Amino acid sequence: MEGKLLFFLSLLRCATNQGHLTVSPSRSQFFEGRFVSLSCEEDNSSTGWTLKRNTTKETRTECGTDWGEAAGSSCRVSHIIALDTGVYWCESREGAASSSIQLTVSGGPVILQSPVLPVMEGDDVTLSCQTKTPSDLPAAFFKDGVFIRTEPAGHMTLRRVTSSDEGLYRCNIRGHGESPSSWISVFSVSGKPTDTAPPTSGALPLAFFVMWHLVVFCPYFLSTLLMVSLYRHRATAASPVLDEQSTAHHIDGLMRVTTEHYF
Repeated sequence: MEGKLLFFLSLLRCATNQGHLTVSPSRSQFFEGRFVSLSCEEDNSSTGWTLKRNTTKETRTECGTDWGEAAGSSCRVSHIIALDTGVYWCESREGAASSSIQLTVSGGPVILQSPVLPVMEGDDVTLSCQTKTPSDLPAAFFKDGVFIRTEPAGHMTLRRVTSSDEGLYRCNIRGHGESPSSWISVFSVSGKPTDTAPPTSGALPLAFFVMWHLVVFCPYFLSTLLMVSLYRHRATAASPVLDEQSTAHHIDGLMRVTTEHYF
C-alpha cells in the first residue's frame, strides 16, 4: 500500500512541476516588424528554463540558436516576421514543459488583439480589431466562422465568459481586410481549462507534453519506486521473517542498478 501511494505521489509531482510562459505585449497576434518578449517562470523563479518553439519550418528549436535573443530564461524577438508564427513553450533542464501558446505574425493589414493565455470563467474579455495604424474603425466579429455582430469602434466585449465562449475568433474591417483567427480558451472556476484548443500544424497538445514528461523524463524516479514496491511485495510473500537489515540491503542494490541503467 505504501509503495502504491509513493508511486502515485511521484506521478502527481512530475505532472505538476511546470513553469508558465508569459508574453509581452500580452496578445496572440502581431504585425510583422514588431517586437515580442517571452519569459519562463516557476514559483517566482526562472532558473533553468528555456524557450522553445515549433513553426512550419522548424521543430523544437531553442531561443538564441537561429531565432531570438536569449537572456537567462527570457527571449526577445526584436523584429518578428510571418515565419515566427508557431507554438511556443518553456522547458526546464529536467525536461518539464509548460503549456504551449500559439503566436501568429501577420503580414496583412488587420490583426485581432485577443488574450494569448486562457481567461478565467466569469471574467469580461475585450477583443479589438486593429489596423497597422491604430484606429477605431467599425469591425465585424466572427466566432468559428459565424458572424456575431459589428461594433462601431472596433472593440467587442464578451461579458462573463463561459466554456461556450471558447472558439476561433477573427474580425474584418471593411476596406482594409480580415485578421487571422485566434483560439480563446476559458478556465473553469476549478482552475482547469474547460477544453483544449484544436491541434494546429505546428502545435504540440498539452496532453502530449504531460504524457511525454511522465514517460520520458521521470523514468528513474518512477522505475525505482516500482522496483522497490515489487521487491518488498515479493520479499514479504516469500519470507515473512526477513529482517529489516537484509531488506534495506537489497533495496539499496536495486536503487544502484536502476541508477546505473538510466544514467
